[in-house]
Amino acid sequence: MTQPKTSSSPLIYGCMTIGGAFDGSPLNPEQIKKGRAAIESALEYGINFFDHADIYCFGKSEIIFGEFLKGNANLRDEIILQSKCGICLRNQPEEGLPGRFDLSFDHIVEGVDGSLERLQTGYLDILLLHRPDPLVEPEEVARAFDLLHRTGKVRRFGVSNHSPAQIELLRAFVDQPIVVNQIEYNPIHTVLHDAAIHANMKRPEYGNPGEGIIEYCRLQGIALQAWGSLARGVLTGKPPGPDTEPRIRETASLIERIAKERNVSREAIVIAWILRHPAGIMPVVGTTNPDRLRACCQGAELELSRIEWYQIYSAAMGHGVP
Repeated sequence: MTQPKTSSSPLIYGCMTIGGAFDGSPLNPEQIKKGRAAIESALEYGINFFDHADIYCFGKSEIIFGEFLKGNANLRDEIILQSKCGICLRNQPEEGLPGRFDLSFDHIVEGVDGSLERLQTGYLDILLLHRPDPLVEPEEVARAFDLLHRTGKVRRFGVSNHSPAQIELLRAFVDQPIVVNQIEYNPIHTVLHDAAIHANMKRPEYGNPGEGIIEYCRLQGIALQAWGSLARGVLTGKPPGPDTEPRIRETASLIERIAKERNVSREAIVIAWILRHPAGIMPVVGTTNPDRLRACCQGAELELSRIEWYQIYSAAMGHGVP
């Protein structure tokens, strides 16, 4: 795999919410201030890898980041900048249109051009295809990748939420290596290895499209990134709702207990659980709360034991291993 121009921090900062409201409303001064503060906190805590997508806050997240880059001229060469394309939001660009995926040549190229303009940079270090498109024509993806790579607009390419077969289809046509697959992964979303651990067991609920993704990516040298790494806060202090599953309540209580025993934050335990996996999965952390971000970064300095990892995994499954 092509190595990045700078070594990456253990955590990736996810910029999905730094643009304020997830709608077409204009940015206001308070949103801009909060977004800039989040970027500054990430840099202060040693994070140099930033993840975007063209749809995040309807492009406003990239706008805020671009203005920050403009005001910090020397920063671009010190960070890894990643964005994604391929999702078309409902009612965009016209009222009544459905949400959809689009990995056509035109959409990929236009998506990258839009991101570069908003980010105020000449290139992306990594471009990810945000979601698999059932109507994908891999020849068009290959043509888009060739153009973007040849013109220097994108240095490396990857995917998000793709299965091994979907990646193999792309690899059969594109010349550039697929270097990343960004997938949802946290202690209560473990479908990527639930099927593997229940191999040959009579548990049909674990037959899922995620089977083999981790193993495949390890074999192919494709880096794994974990979106949703904090499970939307349900394991780190968000009050449970009336419909919260018992297994999630139990997992949250267990993480709280281990955190107290280790004298660290609950966020650190969740992040350390992800980092404990030998695949080297990189958590994408998107909180805009500086204290919570600092707590997440503690996880990079903590190594869970095999027993602790399985305690959390078993609690999250709601039962022990076979």
